Amino acid sequence: MDYQSNPLWSILVETVHFLPLYKSHKNYIKEKILVENPNILPKELANRLLISYGEAIVILEELKNK
Repeated sequence: MDYQSNPLWSILVETVHFLPLYKSHKNYIKEKILVENPNILPKELANRLLISYGEAIVILEELKNK
């Protein structure tokens, strides 16, 4: 899905980047979750880590684009 074409995308990214555990979540997802399941969906990730759906989307999109 092309989330980045949504006009609210930049607001969501800015909001997620201000979350206190954003960097920790991103590192954990990169080093543990994606190694086990590289095709995990944002909803699955949000449920598994008890994070917001928005945070899951942003982190997965950022890691996908690296």
